[in-house]
Amino acid sequence: MMRSKAAVRRLLFLFLVLYHGPAYGGEWSQVVEVRHDVQKCVSYRARVSGEFLVIEATHEPGWHTYAMDNKQRAQEKLAGKKALSIDRPTEIELRQGLQLAGPWYQSLPKDLSNPELRSYTWRFEGQALFVTKVKRAGPGPGAITIRGQACSEATCKNIELEVSMPFTGDNGSDIDLKRLIQVR
Repeated sequence: MMRSKAAVRRLLFLFLVLYHGPAYGGEWSQVVEVRHDVQKCVSYRARVSGEFLVIEATHEPGWHTYAMDNKQRAQEKLAGKKALSIDRPTEIELRQGLQLAGPWYQSLPKDLSNPELRSYTWRFEGQALFVTKVKRAGPGPGAITIRGQACSEATCKNIELEVSMPFTGDNGSDIDLKRLIQVR
């Protein structure tokens, strides 16, 4: 009986470490939240893993944000026609301590387009990742600015926030770009 309780405790501990640990190893920034009134919409955290910058967006139930290439995707589908509207894409700007060294990658967004209404949009729900290769550009922590729009079925909230992240000396990277798609 005692062995089974100890085994259950070990399994529970292992589950908690794996489930609550970061999607990729290393030190994450503090979580930065976007709120509409008092309700949390989406939160972001970031870290440098080897040569990659990894940004994780976690959406609250009922909230979503849009793909980095939402505008380009819509323009391709419209083929020169005017759109009735295009949702504001996620934009990420590298600030202090970081320089872009490769293309952006993102999680596969959900296609919610309605061609009959000339409405094309791709969005993220739940958890989404944004990844790019970076180079260090000076001492101190790295910083990024994230802009975009978080929406529910009833309202939208503009996003403009800064995330600061430490450089931990992490030389390795366990980023799997095959799980992501390149931003157009």
